[in-house]
Amino acid sequence: MLYSRVIDTHCHLTFPDYAGGIDEVLAHAASVGVMGAISIATTTVDSHDTLRIAHEHEHVWCTAGVHPLYADKGPHDWDALRTIAADPKCVAFGELGLDNHYSNPPRNIQHRVLADELACIESCIDSGIDKPVVIHCREAFDDLIPILRSTKIAADRFVFHCFTGNPVDIRKVLDFGASVSFTGVVTYKNAADVSEAAMLVPADRIMVETDAPFLSPMPKRGVRPCLPAFARYTAEYLASIRKVPFVEFHDQIDRNTEQFFGITVPKPDPGILTEPCAC
Repeated sequence: MLYSRVIDTHCHLTFPDYAGGIDEVLAHAASVGVMGAISIATTTVDSHDTLRIAHEHEHVWCTAGVHPLYADKGPHDWDALRTIAADPKCVAFGELGLDNHYSNPPRNIQHRVLADELACIESCIDSGIDKPVVIHCREAFDDLIPILRSTKIAADRFVFHCFTGNPVDIRKVLDFGASVSFTGVVTYKNAADVSEAAMLVPADRIMVETDAPFLSPMPKRGVRPCLPAFARYTAEYLASIRKVPFVEFHDQIDRNTEQFFGITVPKPDPGILTEPCAC
């Protein structure tokens, strides 16, 4: 029998929604087989807090980076980003990228900060800090992919998180060579394009996340905060539309996650994963 080790590959445990309650949140996740989480940074200041939380919890890891919607919250401390990225508990850069959905921050600020951040990452790679990159791309595939392609970072080192595009968009990402991660959005009835796109991703390039505290999946849509435990619902939905048994599907995405981020998490009690999630 296969034993899955569900990992929430993208959540924001530094957000005030979880203040004073991270232990309970993680225990709840483990009770339904979500055995680890990666807490994602949004600024270079926030990166310090994600690293602290990762060190306080054995099966939590973190990233270091500046979210495009926080591009105007500088000054950005790129030296701090390099220091945090060198820590073993920091498993990726990001999240970073472009967001064309909102008018602020202005595009020129987003592009300038992205260029500085990618230059910082390239310098880290040159110095031996070679970690993958978590990408935020909202309505910006045609703008962002050529920028990423122009860097020295290999395409298979990128994961496009919280994919909410359509099949045309996902083909651009897949042709580029990156991985793709899905949140609860894929479970929404009004997101049929996202479900259709999810069925196109090769088995070895798909991952699951919550983006907690946002985007609770069905049947928890509208619940705030979203919880890492809810990654089970999204995983079960993806397995069903891809017509793969849940445990087999999660064995695959767990391997993808562990290989991409270079982490290992413990196996849960196998009985946890034999019944649908009751999160």
